[in-house]
Amino acid sequence: MRTALFFVVLCCSSFIYGQQSTIISGTIKDGITKKTIPNAIIAINGLSVESNTDISGKFTLETSQIGEHILNINAPDYLSKRLPIILEFGFIDFGEIVLEKDITTEKADNLITLTDGDLSDDEQTISGSLSLLQSTKDIFLNRAAFDFGQAFFRVRGYDSSNGEVLLNGISMNKFFDGRPQWNNWGGLNDVIRNQEFTNGLAINPYTFGGILGNTNIDTRPSGLRPGIRLSSSVSNRTYGGRIMTTYNSGLKENGLAYSLSSSRRWAKSGYIEGTLYDAYSFFGSLEYKLNNNSLALTSILAKNRRGRSSAITEEVFDLMGNRYNPYWGNQDGEIRNTRERDIFEPLFMLNHFLETEKLNWNTGIAYQFGTSSRSRLGYFNAPNPDPTYYRYLPSYHINSAIGADFTNANLAREGFLENSQINWEQLYTANSNTLNTGKAAYVLYDDVVKDTQITVSSNINYTMNEHFDLGFGGNYKALTSNSFAEIYDLLGADFHEDIDSFSDTANDLEGNLMKTQDEKFNYHYRMDVSQINGFGQINASYNQWSGFATASFSSSNFQREGIFKNERFLENSQGKSEKVSFSNIGLKAGLSYFYSGRHWFTANGAVINKPPTLQNIFINPRENNNIVPKIQNETITTIDINYFIRLPDLTGRLSAFYTRFQNTTDINFFFVDSGVGSDFVQEVVTDLDKLHKGIELGLEYEVSSNVKISFVGNLGAYVYASDPSVQINFDTAGAEEDLIDPEGTIDLGVSKLKDLKLAQGPQTAFALGLEYRSPKYWWIGASTNYLADNYANISTITRTQSFLLDPETGERFVDATDENVAQILEQQSLDKIYLLNLVGGKSWLINKKYISAFASINNAFDSVFRTGGYEQSRNGNYGQLRQDNLSGKPSFAPKYWYGFGRTYFLNLAISF
Repeated sequence: MRTALFFVVLCCSSFIYGQQSTIISGTIKDGITKKTIPNAIIAINGLSVESNTDISGKFTLETSQIGEHILNINAPDYLSKRLPIILEFGFIDFGEIVLEKDITTEKADNLITLTDGDLSDDEQTISGSLSLLQSTKDIFLNRAAFDFGQAFFRVRGYDSSNGEVLLNGISMNKFFDGRPQWNNWGGLNDVIRNQEFTNGLAINPYTFGGILGNTNIDTRPSGLRPGIRLSSSVSNRTYGGRIMTTYNSGLKENGLAYSLSSSRRWAKSGYIEGTLYDAYSFFGSLEYKLNNNSLALTSILAKNRRGRSSAITEEVFDLMGNRYNPYWGNQDGEIRNTRERDIFEPLFMLNHFLETEKLNWNTGIAYQFGTSSRSRLGYFNAPNPDPTYYRYLPSYHINSAIGADFTNANLAREGFLENSQINWEQLYTANSNTLNTGKAAYVLYDDVVKDTQITVSSNINYTMNEHFDLGFGGNYKALTSNSFAEIYDLLGADFHEDIDSFSDTANDLEGNLMKTQDEKFNYHYRMDVSQINGFGQINASYNQWSGFATASFSSSNFQREGIFKNERFLENSQGKSEKVSFSNIGLKAGLSYFYSGRHWFTANGAVINKPPTLQNIFINPRENNNIVPKIQNETITTIDINYFIRLPDLTGRLSAFYTRFQNTTDINFFFVDSGVGSDFVQEVVTDLDKLHKGIELGLEYEVSSNVKISFVGNLGAYVYASDPSVQINFDTAGAEEDLIDPEGTIDLGVSKLKDLKLAQGPQTAFALGLEYRSPKYWWIGASTNYLADNYANISTITRTQSFLLDPETGERFVDATDENVAQILEQQSLDKIYLLNLVGGKSWLINKKYISAFASINNAFDSVFRTGGYEQSRNGNYGQLRQDNLSGKPSFAPKYWYGFGRTYFLNLAISF
């Protein structure tokens, strides 16, 4: 069929002479309903011309190029189509071109259930880039998102802060960590399907962007398919059930269009024990379109509450398994989690769009406010309520400095197995037995962040002629962020005494020491952040060459203002800090050579300066105004080279990349027994360089019109590229006073990290996929996946010279030879992972109602594997770490997150 079509096109185009261009036309229709498809994108590989179908599904495309090419047709919710053409000047009329609905769009729901959760504790963060990639057609990125995502694979080892997400051209990345917060529009899959993704350093019309790639989500009602869509899902992953309803009016004759969508997701417990899920989402958008102008008002209200889980040591895993979560316990027969995350940050946007043949101008303003909170259980002069606290486990007795005590170790094992969850009844009892004073020994409280942010954005893209495009844009963002701890539940007590239990000092010196429910305590401060940035770019194409160059500039300001006066930091806890300012530039460029419309090569490079994120500027913002000494910009230098192939039966990409991150800063919080003292510390790591390099391959071959085979692979090497400087700040003067400088820090010198592996997910990944699509509108697919070279995050302080010092003598441990130290600090890789994933679905057209069903089974063989983890820093000196490791079951062993076992996802949708 494809061969016949090729010769028809050849014949139609060869008998017309005298034309200096080729004009291609046709009408795009739905293969089942035969309705026309508006806003489909028609483009020719290797050429910078493209066209969109109008409301009647018609398109016209004109080019002066000649030769053999591939015509690409893409539309949201439809399978892409590739048609071979020969351009020889003249007219090519394809007539009606039908597209088949892509019921695999429900895979986006499947993806989000794996990645939208908070899978971190307070010290470590797992942040993938998978949700960013859900809109891409690239076979490698698609496989990375939907299959490798179970092991928290990161494309090129990049954090998601290196990619930008925009809604209607307005950036949604957060100042705090630089990452997009997908929970802000979670559950609204029907109205965020129109996504435009640019991979890596490719030029983007809306933003200078990041090196991972950039996604713009277009929520305009006029671009959404008219009608009603109802869907329901069941799963055993992060949520158990979901219902979603959407209505799109389509564009009316009076120029109005509107969309409404809502969803509800819930679970008493997800795959990991005790991880409740409770989410509501609402969307409304009204658009008025007049000629080439449109005005859109959009509101998004998404509330997400969910229980969190913890990384666990191998000892705890051996006792309880991979679904164990110590954060919850039963109270009156109900699951109650001490660690919940609750996010509600409503978003309102007003956008103006001007779209002409040569000019696209998008201007918008966004206002977002709301809260993000994380609950936790505080204990004050009382035993630690965490069932996995090291003193409650068998290893504590086996690793005792006075010798192994196996009797008490067995008792501890039995006690842990019988009391492996939070005992809420004991907490209430303890609070009622505090010498009848009413003072709380245990308090359930929230760490709250209350934000108000306004963003103004505008970008212009102008087509000068068929060879040159120009683009300009900029935005201004201003954030006011209040952070505080708030008592949620006194657990039967009358009040909480707001005193630091380690130093016996007041957290709020000018406030009332007796805090009650819903009152702020412990800390309270405000952050004021503003940023202005702009970019300009040019894109040129001529004959077989094209290229682009883009430059950006930004200016950022950060300032802390303490609300509480902390008795431990009388001089700099209250009032405003000095203002921290950064100016940054970014440059990127790319060059493409089109050997033909079916084979082409690209090379891209960039040098980008970025300010540190808000979380890495102030050392301990909860208590004081101290700023990281000599804080500096991060510099990213990167290059990639790519080969693309687009044949009627075979498509693919081969890429090589090299990226260096320089001068990064990282702040960590933990309790340590080090060679220079023991206390809860803030660790400041500066001058940290990282190197990412590797190769990506993605191929997809159509064996027939019904069968596809795909193969993807990633070979990466992500390592520390420098020995960074390390300083620690002691909270309660737990170090030797003569070691502390006037700024309250101890300089530990450098940490020997160079050439150690980064904890950025699996660095080696391969997948082989097979898909069969029946002419009777059902399909099934399977993929086998192999992932390896994954590493836990290392402890920085144990690689400093302080690790070698005996705290009792101040001298190096006698047996801390280079060989012994290297052996005890050897970096260990995590499990090799083998996964089989199955997907399938079917669609029907019944009485003009389109019904689709989708099902997936991930990890079909129920493999148990670790997705990530981190070394604990408690044992900060050689002698203590050696003693702890003698039994082979250290009390402060690395903690790991475990992937989901066999899981399923089912979705049924009806559209009419």
